[in-house]
Amino acid sequence: MTRTFVALALAASCAASAAAATAPAAAVQAAFGNTIVSTYPDGRVAKLWLQAGGAYSAEGRRHDASSGHWSVKGAKLCLKQAKPIATPFSYCTPIPDAGLGHAWSAKAFTGEDIRVQVVKGRA
Repeated sequence: MTRTFVALALAASCAASAAAATAPAAAVQAAFGNTIVSTYPDGRVAKLWLQAGGAYSAEGRRHDASSGHWSVKGAKLCLKQAKPIATPFSYCTPIPDAGLGHAWSAKAFTGEDIRVQVVKGRA
């Protein structure tokens, strides 16, 4: 279950654009109504959905569901898992400069290289 949180937190690290560090909240809005997809080296994917009210839901690369709350702190997107197990910490990661349909490389919490993309709709 913690693996789900880690995988999804990493996916969220790629939720929108940090080039505008003064307005990361606006960059995160590109993810609303869309899916943040992280693809791992083995081909499996994790999916993350951000809601405008600060909630998120996710599906890990092992198809395990999780949910919680997200926030923007400076130029970072932070996730705090509530279900299936509440975590006592938030995971924060830089918000990269990318938009809908553009893919970029990132590092998973586990150190794995992942490919992240915001795709239109709920994939």
